[in-house]
Amino acid sequence: MRLDKFLSQQLGISRNLVARELRAGLVTIDGEMVKTGATKITPEQEVAYDGNVLTQILGPRYFMLNKPIGYVCSTDDPVNPTILYFIDEPLAHKLHAAGRLDIDTTGLVLLTDNGQWSHRITAPKHHCEKTYVVTLEQPIATDVAEKFKTGVQLNGEKELTKPATLEVITPTEVKLTISEGKYHQVKRMFAAVGNHVVALHRERIGDITLDDALAPGEYRPLTEEEINSIHLPK
Repeated sequence: MRLDKFLSQQLGISRNLVARELRAGLVTIDGEMVKTGATKITPEQEVAYDGNVLTQILGPRYFMLNKPIGYVCSTDDPVNPTILYFIDEPLAHKLHAAGRLDIDTTGLVLLTDNGQWSHRITAPKHHCEKTYVVTLEQPIATDVAEKFKTGVQLNGEKELTKPATLEVITPTEVKLTISEGKYHQVKRMFAAVGNHVVALHRERIGDITLDDALAPGEYRPLTEEEINSIHLPK
C-alpha cells in the first residue's frame, strides 16, 4: 500500500494534509524519516506518526458481539452509546454491523469491514435467515405458527411476509426464524396477530450462532468456518 493512502486512512485526513505532515518530517518507517507519499509499505514495516506507531490492518475483519440493551448499532450517534464502545480493536470505527438491532433488542451482532460480506447478510435477495427468541405480553395463540408459515399482512405493507418458522418454548416465549429484514419486522408480525413483544433477542444469523460463552457486551473474532458460511460470489 502507498504510504499516503495508509496515513490518510489511519489519521482520517485528506492526502493533501498527509503531504503536509510528511514534509514536516513527522512520519517514519522503521525509524527512518520518510517524506514521499508514494513510498510503498509492507506489513512487516513499522510506520510511526509523530512518534506513535500506527497499526497496519491486514485483510478484512469479522467479529461477533453479544449486544446488551441500550446500545445502537450505528458507528456514530450523537445521542445514544454505540456498540463500538465494546470493541477494543485498531480502527474500530471502520467496522460496521452486518444487520442492525434496535436499541432495546439484545443478542448477536456481526461486525466487519468487508462490505461485500455484510451485503450477503443484509440484502433481501439473499434471504439470510435470522432466529430470534421473543418474549410476549400475552400467551401465544394456537394458530399463529400456521399464520406465520403462510405469511401475515404488516401494517403499511402491500405484500405478505415471507414464510417464517415459529417454535413455542413457553406460552409467552417463542423462537421465530425469518428470512427477510423489514423494518421492526418481528415486532410488527406479532402486532399483526394481536400480541406485543416485550423482549427480543437474536441468537442466529445464517449458520452463525451466538457463542454461549459471550456475556452481554463481550465479543470475539469469527472462526474461519463461520466467516466462510456466508458465501461470497466467485
